Amino acid sequence: MSDNTYTPPRVWKWEPGNGGKFANINRPIAGPTHDKALPVGKHPLQLYSLATPNGVKVTVMLEELLEKGVAGAEYDAYLIQIGEGDQFSSGFVEVNPNSKIPALMDHSTNPPQRVFESGAILLYLAEKFDAFLPSDPAKRTECLSWLFWQMGSAPMLGGGFGHFYAYAPEKYQYPIDRYTMEVKRQLDVLDRHLAENRFMAGHEYTIADMAIHPWYGALVKNRVYEAAEFLEAHTYKNVLRWTEEIDERPAVQRGRMVNRTFGEPHEQLHERHDASDFELKTQDKLTDGD
Repeated sequence: MSDNTYTPPRVWKWEPGNGGKFANINRPIAGPTHDKALPVGKHPLQLYSLATPNGVKVTVMLEELLEKGVAGAEYDAYLIQIGEGDQFSSGFVEVNPNSKIPALMDHSTNPPQRVFESGAILLYLAEKFDAFLPSDPAKRTECLSWLFWQMGSAPMLGGGFGHFYAYAPEKYQYPIDRYTMEVKRQLDVLDRHLAENRFMAGHEYTIADMAIHPWYGALVKNRVYEAAEFLEAHTYKNVLRWTEEIDERPAVQRGRMVNRTFGEPHEQLHERHDASDFELKTQDKLTDGD
């Protein structure tokens, strides 16, 4: 153990700026910081997001619905720059009082329906369009169990391992060891399950896969935290097999591009309003003034 042991005070006090890479957007209170309405496009479904793993879940779901021929799933996707505090605008807080992406407004209902939390959005869309959620009660239950497994497990991966391994201003062995152990346990859970199942709920691709793949698939393919070697990701062969199969899906490839602000310019589609945007409006195609 380090000699620099921290003794908590009797009452915690917030020190703005303390907390590493995302300190400028973290605060101990909720609510908006500024007044700004959200844009509304031409489609009933309005998504406000960023291509983090949680955001990718929903854009993949929407693109999968469109790939399936569900015309009602057409959507506008607006970029929320969380590093600049867009999620604390009055308009965004009205859609998601928790100020986290993604957030969805469905204007096909009267009054319009807000949906927040990525798992809730996946379930809402699956039920709305009767897709990617098994109808058989046993298979549906299995799918939802894995969906909620992801919702409960990912904070250990992102806020735990990812923060202390990749983003914390100083590296400490104890939290890195603690969360590495848990993430490797989670990967082993997935690997054992996928040894006997093509997808998370059996042979059917579902919202459970859409929820888990952007986190754990990205992890083993070294797309987040640059930790694949550290975690010995190559040893989770069934997770890799499952990841590579899902990576090949055209809707997944498109969904990963939406609201993306990093990586190669041809992989970035900051806003999505039409299917043609993937060909015409990626960052490599845009010029100043467009």
